[in-house]
Amino acid sequence: MRHCYKAFLLFTIFAGIGALTMSGDNTRALAASTAPPEVMLVDLNGPVGPASVDLIIRSIEQANQLDREAVVLRINTPGGLDKAMRDLVQAILASNVPIITYVAPNGARAASAGTYIAYASHIAAMAPATNIGSSTPVSLAPQGLPSTPGLQPPKQDDDATDSPLAKPSATAPPVDAMSKKVINDAVAYLQGLAELRGRNIQWAESTVRDGANLRASEAQALGVIDLIATDINALLQQIDGRSVTIKSNQKVLRTANAVITVVESDWRHDLLETITDPSIAYGLLIVGLYALMLEFYNPGLIIPAMTGIILILLGAYGLQLLPVNYAGVALVVLGIILLVAEVITPTFGVLGIGGLASFVLGSMIMFDSDVPGVSLPIGIIAGFTLTTGIIVVSVVGLALRARNAKVVSGTEAMIGAQGHALSTFKSITHLPADDSSAPQIQDLHYFGDVRAFGEIWQARSQSPISSGDTIRVEAIDGLTLDVIKEN
Repeated sequence: MRHCYKAFLLFTIFAGIGALTMSGDNTRALAASTAPPEVMLVDLNGPVGPASVDLIIRSIEQANQLDREAVVLRINTPGGLDKAMRDLVQAILASNVPIITYVAPNGARAASAGTYIAYASHIAAMAPATNIGSSTPVSLAPQGLPSTPGLQPPKQDDDATDSPLAKPSATAPPVDAMSKKVINDAVAYLQGLAELRGRNIQWAESTVRDGANLRASEAQALGVIDLIATDINALLQQIDGRSVTIKSNQKVLRTANAVITVVESDWRHDLLETITDPSIAYGLLIVGLYALMLEFYNPGLIIPAMTGIILILLGAYGLQLLPVNYAGVALVVLGIILLVAEVITPTFGVLGIGGLASFVLGSMIMFDSDVPGVSLPIGIIAGFTLTTGIIVVSVVGLALRARNAKVVSGTEAMIGAQGHALSTFKSITHLPADDSSAPQIQDLHYFGDVRAFGEIWQARSQSPISSGDTIRVEAIDGLTLDVIKEN
């Protein structure tokens, strides 16, 4: 009986613990089901670049970790860098949380890279009076090139001029083989996104090849976007209850009364945004070179070398995130070298003019000015060119004058200095070291005391010197001065 009682008691205890655990789980599940859903809102306002994309990708990763209901990407962009755009598209496609692209506010646009981002998103929406499109790689569509049969825009007739898909191309299509390859790659990439999300495949080709652009109502009618919403709250109301495909799984959105968490920029975003600005990256590189030049002509200062290395590394990091023509960087460095050479070995301006020309040309071709947000203003180039010329001529010139100046301290400064004899020099005959019977004069010197450099020194001379004569120091041998009589 006693054993049965113990067994019954243990069973009762474990049953109670299990009931409490299940009750706790049910309570948490009920709380989770009744808690309002949370949506993260992150803005892309400006060119698509490393800094903005880094912030958005980190926001998507955070939303996945916290299991948020969705991420709303509110965009207003003229386009940007291809690599940054593709990194963001990959993050959207890999997300377990629905990504909703919302082109807003009124008057905003999703041009070029923005179109790819919208196509990749699970839901694409636009505010009224916004537009989307113009997705031709701009650096590959120069004005005035003749068209080729394989890339001509579709022919139009009078009845088709109102169709968004029949609008004339704003730029002549590229003709070289590399341009064709890049265009075809962009077309296939955007069409792949269109096929994945069930959007208009035909228009995807048109916006890349012909730069087609759509206003919000046209985009919705052609199946380029899913809906039009006046503001973020209206957007969340309209997508509530919609089903989206997340990696082959269906998810029904609950966004009607969602709590909106706005993602703010942090120090990492601000730092990346600063050093990836073409003007800043260019300035860091040039100022870093200035600092290294100062250390080179004044060895041992340490601080200029340390500062120069840090600035060059920051500038190089910013440059490697941007579409940089490294031939331009090489020309800038060559220009500085030629300017230094002009100061060291004057060539009547030949090297100097060549250095300035190399510096300006390298600065102008360093960045692809056709990419939105990636260009170097002509004022910045002119300012740095003028500053570089002045600094090189001034700093290097001062360093060379300092190097060639007469030494005023130490042993070297004593050579050539004057003094006066304090006594009449006496001669001393040195005998040979061997023990020969007849003394022979080996060397004859005159020794005496002189005052030089404010001190009394023992001196020797090869000619007689009288007390009070002016002498000049020719050499120093330990604590003895070799002097001559000054005429």
